[in-house]
Amino acid sequence: MSEWISQPATQTSAVGIRVPAELEQLTMLRALAETVGLIADFALDEVTDLRVALDEVATALIMAAVAGSRIDCEFDFDDRRMLVRVTALAADSDALDEHGFGWHVLQTLTENLVAQQHAYDASTGGYPTVVEFSRLRGEVDDR
Repeated sequence: MSEWISQPATQTSAVGIRVPAELEQLTMLRALAETVGLIADFALDEVTDLRVALDEVATALIMAAVAGSRIDCEFDFDDRRMLVRVTALAADSDALDEHGFGWHVLQTLTENLVAQQHAYDASTGGYPTVVEFSRLRGEVDDR
C-alpha cells in the first residue's frame, strides 16, 4: 500500500457529478454525499447531516427543473469543512421556498447556506439556480 493512500484525507479535494434532473437520481446523489463524507473522515452524524441537506436541496431543484435538464453536484472538502454546490436549470423564477420548513431544516443542518437564481436564460430555457452550503467538521481527529 502506498504512503499516499494510507494518510488521512486532510488536503483539499473535490468531487463532482452530473445527473439527469430526475427523482430517480436522488439515490445516487445521497450515496455520493455519504461516500465523500466518509472519505473526508467526517463523523457519522456529520455525514448524515450532509446527506440529508443534499437530499433536501436536490429534491427541491429536481422538482423545479426544466424537463430534460441536469443537476450538477460538487463536493469540496478540506480538514475544516465540506462545501456542497448544487446547480440546476429551474423552470420558474420561484424555484426555492426560502421561507418553508425544508429551508429551515437546511439552515439547522448547515453552517452556511446560500441560494442564487439568475435571470431567465433564453438559450437554455430556464433560470440557472445554484445552492451552496457548508458543514464544518466537529472535532478533528489528529491521529
